[in-house]
Amino acid sequence: MIFRKILVPYDGSKASLKALNKAIDIASSDSAIELHVMNVLQFPTLVLGEAMISPPATMQKEYYDASLELLQEAKKRLEALPNPTQTVQEDGQPADAILDYAEKNGFDLIVIGSRGLGNIRSFVLGSVSHNVVQHAKIPVLVVK
Repeated sequence: MIFRKILVPYDGSKASLKALNKAIDIASSDSAIELHVMNVLQFPTLVLGEAMISPPATMQKEYYDASLELLQEAKKRLEALPNPTQTVQEDGQPADAILDYAEKNGFDLIVIGSRGLGNIRSFVLGSVSHNVVQHAKIPVLVVK
């Protein structure tokens, strides 16, 4: 099977960097392959009873800026490719945002790292990569 449109979720972790490098290797084999790198911005929230508390606007800006820095880092890695590339920032629950973006934009492969930055949360809630593998309607390559 030849892939034409590849999505790589990138959070700056070692595993996501390996996934990005693998996707670049795959894309290098054919200049017609389109490669998108996405970062999902998820603001931490605190739930107290029925109230949900979000971080102050200044902290949200720090998260936003850090996300943009990650995408700039990824963009530098993509510069050498002759392929069409794009970086995108989405917000929400990471697995849901990845799956929604992949479906809405007609991707035929997701290349994802086996573990991202949320180790404790992934232990409790299930890892993002696991959720993506379980619910994706397209092939998913998990890179260790």
